[in-house]
Amino acid sequence: MLTGAVAERLNELLYAKVAEPQCTTIHALEVLPDYLHVFVNCPPTPARHQVANQSKGSTSRVLRDAFPFLRARLPSLWSRSYDVGSAGHVSAATI
Repeated sequence: MLTGAVAERLNELLYAKVAEPQCTTIHALEVLPDYLHVFVNCPPTPARHQVANQSKGSTSRVLRDAFPFLRARLPSLWSRSYDVGSAGHVSAATI
């Protein structure tokens, strides 16, 4: 489902989300047809799970309004699961 115009719009939304105070930089973003990987630099607060949940909620709302076929074909855009990790003092190149 995350292809073409949907993937492009999702990309725009995630970069706009970084402009908000909660995160500072997207180091890498890869949108695949059924999931995505985002490598983000965030301060210690808010908690990582809050950043993930807020991003999922806001992108789902905007994408489902902009692309009605997403509403018709899926009960929800994102599943409840996600994986969040911390890189600590590891460089972006290492990851």
